[in-house]
Amino acid sequence: MKFAVIGKDVSKSISPQIHLFIAGKLNKSVEYDKISVPEEEFERTIDGLIKAYDGLNITIPYKLSVMTHLKTITGDAAAFGAVNTVKCKDLSGNNTDGLGFMLMLKNNGIKIKGKKFLVIGAGGAGRSVAKKLSDGGAEVYIYDKNIKNAKTVENEFKGVKALENLELTPYYAAINASGVGMHKTEGLSPAGAELLKNCEAAIDLIYVPIESEFLRIANSLGKKTVNGLAMLFYQAYYAQCIWFGLKPDEEQAKDFFTEFTMERI
Repeated sequence: MKFAVIGKDVSKSISPQIHLFIAGKLNKSVEYDKISVPEEEFERTIDGLIKAYDGLNITIPYKLSVMTHLKTITGDAAAFGAVNTVKCKDLSGNNTDGLGFMLMLKNNGIKIKGKKFLVIGAGGAGRSVAKKLSDGGAEVYIYDKNIKNAKTVENEFKGVKALENLELTPYYAAINASGVGMHKTEGLSPAGAELLKNCEAAIDLIYVPIESEFLRIANSLGKKTVNGLAMLFYQAYYAQCIWFGLKPDEEQAKDFFTEFTMERI
């Protein structure tokens, strides 16, 4: 079976390595490509790509725009209003970001219920993260440089409060879901030491570089840090469960990730 990840720039994506590894552990034979599509070409090319593959992973910035090309929106995608996993045969879209994110937190000892979180970035990833945290009983604040995006999330999801500015108040954890710190913005951080010094933990959904500037600042302050590699791996695992009709197993996913990281050292 043929799969691919599609985004504006997936040149540095390690999704092929992850998916081929997981497929091998599941005894599945697959091909997996990475396809960078400029924004001006997305609408013209996406239908053809859907026809050419058995399944697609969708990443920045197409998690919302792909939805109009699908017949059904299922699972978390319906709640998030964003798709990261497409099953091409039946034109269905799902979203495994939230599941991957929550398993990453669980396996890193990050508590949720009753805790105060700051989510920076209100795009597809930020939306899914904010809703999952709120559903888990957290107090969630979301900031985006475009306040309208943050307000949209606030209006859609109960328990999420939009911020007009990054308030320097204490949070249990700050989460970078903005994408700032990778590709052309590598070396930049969406928040500085003034904010991070008041947090117990910093979580970055970025996985390249392994230590983003956001996490470097947090590490220099002695904070607990988590980078996005585990989330990427776990959302890929859940995506393959959707494609192959398998029941997800958290322990299996954790074991696979441990093996994957050991092989990369």
